Amino acid sequence: MAGAFIRQDDQRPIRGQLDWERIYRVADYHKITNLVYLSTLGTGKKISPKWQDAFAERYWQGLQYGEVCKEAEQEILTLLDMREISCAILESCEFRNLYQVSEAASNVPLRLLMDEESYTLAKGYLVDLGYETDRFYTGFGERMKRTAGIRVEIYRKPPFLTPAYEKQMQFLMRRAFVKESYHTVRTLNLEDRFIYYMAGCAYHYAQDELVIRELMDLYLYHKTWQEQINQDHVRKVLSDFRVDQLADKLLHLAYMWFGSMEELNLEEGQRYEPMEYDVLEERILSRGLFGGEDHETDQQAVFLREMIEKTEDKERRQDRAERRRQRNAERRQEMSRKLRWAFPEYRYMCAIYPILEKIPLFLPFCWMTRLLRFLFIRK
Repeated sequence: MAGAFIRQDDQRPIRGQLDWERIYRVADYHKITNLVYLSTLGTGKKISPKWQDAFAERYWQGLQYGEVCKEAEQEILTLLDMREISCAILESCEFRNLYQVSEAASNVPLRLLMDEESYTLAKGYLVDLGYETDRFYTGFGERMKRTAGIRVEIYRKPPFLTPAYEKQMQFLMRRAFVKESYHTVRTLNLEDRFIYYMAGCAYHYAQDELVIRELMDLYLYHKTWQEQINQDHVRKVLSDFRVDQLADKLLHLAYMWFGSMEELNLEEGQRYEPMEYDVLEERILSRGLFGGEDHETDQQAVFLREMIEKTEDKERRQDRAERRRQRNAERRQEMSRKLRWAFPEYRYMCAIYPILEKIPLFLPFCWMTRLLRFLFIRK
């Protein structure tokens, strides 16, 4: 349904009984509910009112989001620019322009990357605008939203765990240029943004979090700008990410779903076995339940999963070590407090036992006398 709508194929009547609840659940997870709704309008198939309303609600949410996103993004970026907060745009609602029908696009949040100091200031200004934290991304940032507004994701570091991704994202950010009409708001050029999308799809695939909408966006971006993108440069940078072949396969799969392979003009070395695409498709649609590690045919995907798991294990070990250090520090602090209470400093003891000023050697005896006194009083 989604592919037919994107290709603007003739809508064929739907025959047979369909599990509309399951279709809605899957479409909602993959962020294509509005597309499925638009596809059902001309099918002649009757849907139960419950699920018809559920699809329509998602469609109207996307329609309302499209009406406010451009103005809300401009408000946020203008405020950050006026406050001289440096940030880089990772994604924005400008992506909606790639869709022939704007309401078919997803509700892409405004994603901003900035340093730690700018992050704290930006969050404060967003709170002043009425935004509230909706979700935390531990170690990376958070998502904020407001009623009748857009969602904003702010990051203090790129939302990727592996060292290779972090290093290459730093290179991409260094090449970001100042966006027109702003002074401190930066954005990526065509090639670097495409690299970011490709690397992000590969990373989410390795985490079993890749959704159909991401591949659709990737397809539309590549189809629109492929003539202005240096494919050799993109392939070289993606090889530094260590996902060049995996990203290629995902792009090809996107063309299979939403376009045609003829549009790609593939070279001989870029063609893969059909079974490899089957594994990708099974893993994406089943969220990793099928086409597991034993069936994975792409070695880069296996390596990336291993690197993510190693990094997560390392962070968990560091968290456990940090918690142990905190507990030990708290114990030492408590013990130190008890010792200071049991054995006060010399000047304090002189105030209780003036004889210590003349005979300081009596300090241990006075400590014991004080302790015995407390024990006697307690009894």
